[in-house]
Amino acid sequence: METALYLLPVTLGETPLESVLPRRNFEVIAGIRHFIVENVRTARRFLRQVDSQFDIDGSQFFELNKHTSPQDISGFLAPLYEGKPMGVISEAGCPAVADPGADVVAIAQRKGFKVVPLVGPSSIILSVMASGFNGQSFTFHGYLPIKPDERARKLRQLEQRIYNDNETQLFIETPYRNGKMIEDILKNCRQQTKLCIAANLTCDDEYVRTLTVREWRGKIPEISKKPCIFLLYK
Repeated sequence: METALYLLPVTLGETPLESVLPRRNFEVIAGIRHFIVENVRTARRFLRQVDSQFDIDGSQFFELNKHTSPQDISGFLAPLYEGKPMGVISEAGCPAVADPGADVVAIAQRKGFKVVPLVGPSSIILSVMASGFNGQSFTFHGYLPIKPDERARKLRQLEQRIYNDNETQLFIETPYRNGKMIEDILKNCRQQTKLCIAANLTCDDEYVRTLTVREWRGKIPEISKKPCIFLLYK
């Protein structure tokens, strides 16, 4: 198997692997025994789903999260120097997209190692596809500020970019605060601004709907425990 850093997508929720991952992913994973992961426990679970006989005990895992130092990250690539393929696995979706895996990919690129991104579900791309918004110009902002005044100011700034630059704006929130996020959007954005709420993408209870701020009033869905992306456009 070719020596490279393989970026291995996982499901976005409790979804059968074969419904969102192509066969090639399974074949690539079968040849890897060194992994850089966001969480060892969930990575092991994913590998067992890929193959119930996967050699977990014979595999090596490097845990990468927001607390990992740059020095440690560089050391994670030791197997590549030995000619062994490595895989990167995040908690959900595609690694290195809104994910700490981007740091190790940057180092691999600087060191001249081949980086191979595999096909899989991305909540960012899927939500843009389903929103009806501008898919040629959009920005993902991650989490918005928690403090009410700072969040209100940020929402107004993002909304202004919609009208000034014709650019779709995307952001997320911790699931238990989804309801408060919707309230803040309805409170601070213009009545005619469009809001798309995309929750639990690719799962059985997937929810995607686009309405104006005015139309959303009185129709807020119950998504307090579901991973969700919010999109704003004009």
